[in-house]
Amino acid sequence: MNAIGASRRIIPVRRLVPLLLAATACQPDSRERPVECIAPANAGGGWDLTCRAVGRVMSQLDLVTGTVRVTNMPGAGGGVAFAHVVTRRTGDPSVLVAASPATTLRLAQRQYGPLHERQVRWVGALAAEYGVLAVRHDAPWHTLDELIAAWRAEPGSVVTAGVSAVAGQDHVKVMLLARAAGIDPRHIRYVPFDGGGEALSALLGGFIHVFTGDASEIGGQVEAGRVRPLTVFAPQRLSGPLADVPTSGEFGYPVEWVTWRGFYVPAEVGAETYEGWVSRLATVAASPEWERVRITYRLEPFVMLGAEFEAFVQRQVDTLRVLSREIGLLR
Repeated sequence: MNAIGASRRIIPVRRLVPLLLAATACQPDSRERPVECIAPANAGGGWDLTCRAVGRVMSQLDLVTGTVRVTNMPGAGGGVAFAHVVTRRTGDPSVLVAASPATTLRLAQRQYGPLHERQVRWVGALAAEYGVLAVRHDAPWHTLDELIAAWRAEPGSVVTAGVSAVAGQDHVKVMLLARAAGIDPRHIRYVPFDGGGEALSALLGGFIHVFTGDASEIGGQVEAGRVRPLTVFAPQRLSGPLADVPTSGEFGYPVEWVTWRGFYVPAEVGAETYEGWVSRLATVAASPEWERVRITYRLEPFVMLGAEFEAFVQRQVDTLRVLSREIGLLR
């Protein structure tokens, strides 16, 4: 299966209890000082949302002192923030950094130069959204099969677009679909945009043919009848505006792409500080405050913490490295 994600998951409360209890015993030094959450991009994107939403709930639950300060640090697809933490904040107990598969993909492709995934500690993920493929409401393709047929006949005739750079996650997910359909991924025409709004505007304006992004980016356009989703890259159908949209697996192309929303911290913070961060995220995950935030932003349940998350990230980097070689993005 062409999957870099994991099935939708919720950690049962009974599994969170040990982590919740540890929250009172493992309070990191940052409990006594203001917390900074670094969003490795400009305001308004997924990393920024992750910092602001989780930081707000942490403050509401009194898990931090005062409010969480969000620092936007764009550049190199998260590389500027990663390098900043690795070189200048190595033991800082008060810094938390938002991450997603965009981070692990760039690490897998060695886009951060000599820096690697083991130079930070991966704390956990609290929610996710899944990849989607959509066209304008009046596009000639009404199903994924029809789009695939057009691609096979003339791969260069269909222009796709997303938010990530070339070789980024929006590009890779459609390349994986092409490969699963027997189309040379290198023949897929992909155009990167700076934001989901710009990419959707290009779709509605007829400048591109297919939007490849995340499900939450198109919900409003689907409800308004301006965009037709063809498939979701999820293990099962989603809820909400995309509830009737088939998964790519239903068409015979088992491609999954889960965009988890999580965090890492500097590598040298110490075991007690690291476990304290894990405990905080466990508290957030189990709270009704976070459940309301998740539903508001149309995020799917996805909770993975501590050692389990660290192992998951390492497996994902390894998998993405292999996939990047197979589809011609990495030598």
